[in-house]
Amino acid sequence: MSLESVREHLASAAPEFEVLVTGESSATVDLAARAHGVQPGQIAKTLSLQVKDRIFLLVTRGDARLDNKKAKAAFGGKVKMLALEEVEALTGHPVGGVCPFGLARPLPVYCDVSLRDFDIVIPAAGATNAAVRIAPESMADITAAEWVDVCQPPATA
Repeated sequence: MSLESVREHLASAAPEFEVLVTGESSATVDLAARAHGVQPGQIAKTLSLQVKDRIFLLVTRGDARLDNKKAKAAFGGKVKMLALEEVEALTGHPVGGVCPFGLARPLPVYCDVSLRDFDIVIPAAGATNAAVRIAPESMADITAAEWVDVCQPPATA
């Protein structure tokens, strides 16, 4: 159902984007990077977050970490991750397949500016083996996302 809701959302909002289904899991950043032949930073991970009684999604580059101080300032309070059992109920997507497309209910979406480091990013698409290749700006447009700066710069090797 979740994969289908993403396909339906993209078909109506952005038919030029195709959902890619792989034979292997892409449920983590590292697995997704391997499955799609990209660096981990290019994977767009979607975090399900809460501040007080407000629930929202934050999409960041795969190798970025949330900066608690920046997030608190941007979102108006201490940010906490939703419990695993809450994520699927609220988004309609299983953990490892959570994305800002085809949500079970409308949720505010934010995109971290770290995504702009890439021309193309790869968010999940409603299943642990599905994704889409998309420009960060297109993803933000399709989901009516607001841009924020809430992540620490990725560590350099």
